[in-house]
Amino acid sequence: MVLHTSPYPSAFFSFLSRLSWAFVFPCYWLLDRLLASCVATSLEKRIRSQDPCSFLALGVLISTPLYLVLLLASLPFAFIGFLLWAPLQTIRNPYIYSHQKADKHGAEHGTSAGTRAALAEWRPQGRSFCFGSANVCLLPDSLARFNNLADTQRRAREVGKRIRNGASRPQIKIYIDSPTNTSISAASFCSLATQGFRRTSSLDHRPEPVVTTETETEALTECPVHPSGGTGSDCPIHSTGAQNSSECPLHPNGEEHAPDCAVHQFADPHSSVDCPVHSNIIQNSEHCPLHPAGVQISITSPDSEPTEAEKGNHQNWDGDMGSLESRTASRESLVRFHAADGGISPNNTLSQHRTSVFKRPIGRKRRHGDDSFDHEISAFFPANLDFLCLQEVFERRAADRLRRQLQRYFPFVLSDVGRYGWKGCFSQFKFLNSGLLLASRYPILDAHYECFPNGRSEDALAAKGVLFAKVQVGRSAQDQRIVGYITCTHLHAIEGDSSVRCEQLDMLLEWGAEFKRATSGPMDEEKVLEDQVAFDVILGDLNFDNCSSEDKLEQQHGLFTHYKDPCRLGPGEDKPWALGTLLDTSGLYDEEVSSPESLQKVMENEEGRKEYLVFPASKNHCPSQKGRKIPLKGNGRRIDYILYKEECLQQDWKVDIEEFSFITQLAGLTDHLSVAARLVVSTGEEET
Repeated sequence: MVLHTSPYPSAFFSFLSRLSWAFVFPCYWLLDRLLASCVATSLEKRIRSQDPCSFLALGVLISTPLYLVLLLASLPFAFIGFLLWAPLQTIRNPYIYSHQKADKHGAEHGTSAGTRAALAEWRPQGRSFCFGSANVCLLPDSLARFNNLADTQRRAREVGKRIRNGASRPQIKIYIDSPTNTSISAASFCSLATQGFRRTSSLDHRPEPVVTTETETEALTECPVHPSGGTGSDCPIHSTGAQNSSECPLHPNGEEHAPDCAVHQFADPHSSVDCPVHSNIIQNSEHCPLHPAGVQISITSPDSEPTEAEKGNHQNWDGDMGSLESRTASRESLVRFHAADGGISPNNTLSQHRTSVFKRPIGRKRRHGDDSFDHEISAFFPANLDFLCLQEVFERRAADRLRRQLQRYFPFVLSDVGRYGWKGCFSQFKFLNSGLLLASRYPILDAHYECFPNGRSEDALAAKGVLFAKVQVGRSAQDQRIVGYITCTHLHAIEGDSSVRCEQLDMLLEWGAEFKRATSGPMDEEKVLEDQVAFDVILGDLNFDNCSSEDKLEQQHGLFTHYKDPCRLGPGEDKPWALGTLLDTSGLYDEEVSSPESLQKVMENEEGRKEYLVFPASKNHCPSQKGRKIPLKGNGRRIDYILYKEECLQQDWKVDIEEFSFITQLAGLTDHLSVAARLVVSTGEEET
């Protein structure tokens, strides 16, 4: 397949399209402003109620008649432009592919970091990839106001900044060893732009002890040998004379230097001042297995060196921070640390940066059993985000602003996806495209778009459909391309139309199988080896949840037999930690949820979730969420999904999930929470 880099097959048709839009745009803009002046957001209503004579109120009174007069004057030009524009849509390409090449100061031959990673040979143990999905509600301003959102152009630019800043920072996790607590608590990822850190792969589940705390540890209050609290005579610590005994209390059979001893394999039991068995003074020691270093920090950054554009993002934090300007707002981590390998100054602190704290259970296996992966509510998009699928990127100018921001981190973008006019979706006229956008750090090899033909009501005015993409993520030792398949979609939104959504899911599976068949074979005669498939992922807003009784048909669809939902236990039942992603629009401008950090805190609280999330409909459903006392099922309506296939086409290859995140970084910019997942692709080989 050929990727379309222009909306039309020739420059002449592109010129005619720009000319026709120049005639139509004044009428479109004036109509949008006129309708927007009639629909106020809750924030604007609050301002007007506090000051009826405010500039905002006076501006509406003056501008509305002016918009109306100018709109009537622009109608003849808009009609001429429409007559020229409408026929051109029959030959318009269904998407635009753009590749942001490195500048002259970038990598050699203009190759980006993602491209270098895609061309590099895979490590035997595999690789991890991070996927994100978000509904950003970038409708024309007048339509966005029905969702209590305004200023689409500003929001588009800010959405791009926040996503880029969140994804381009290093990933820092703090692992806390606790012999008595095997639970896991994840706060959020750290936003830290600094130099000199030792870099580790995100594939590492248990990092080496690169960083340890420098402050003294408090006296041991719980015995590390029997944490139940007993002080019996059989305890090697509490027994009389054990600390100064010539015989090691951990193996009293006389084998003072047994190789399997947890004490002797690191230090002399008679001279160590760090071991809690042989000393009255308890101190941190990275050698003693009874109290290993309390804090370990793992820092993950992209596998390859960043491009100049990416480096520029780290050098301009003050002027382009987005939501990251409030780094000290919540959960500050006052941790002094030093690097074991001398790579960092011992006096540096993390006091100005957010961190992710994990209590690492002993012997925990992440890849077996339920909830064998990390899950969190994060105020930031995951570091090293590889693929991003956005929905409701409808407004053309906003889409261009968003794309320019994203391409400073994602070199490869598919935008302006869908069709307008009559072609592509039978006889239904499409005023809006599909609203889909796919951004990738890896090269896109093929792409294909299909439009749903069964849209109803106001949903039929948009060309909602499915965007399929094939990306290259590496090469095998036999010089085979290693690829992945990504499906982005946005299903029918009208409540009660379960049959429509089920039909669309059927079409999605059918079209996806056809796309894989069409792109799996050799592309030319010289290519002999077929591609190896690393992953197959579906991302998007499916407009149904797994708890509502009205969505039973979708919950039982065959899609979930082919793809795994990491948040789902079964039809009608989510995992306890799963969170709704649809926000109550009436509370978008409340101070409690006005920033990513504050929204994160609210989502971590059950009462906060009841206040600001939309919940599954019930017989006792009331128009307003706030103050509701009736029992609520689940943790809100989760309509944004990331699904993946566990089994790859290659024998012994397997896809597993490493972490799942509900993200609040777009607080105040959209009515959805974003979601992200990091997948690990293992090849079943052992590294030699």
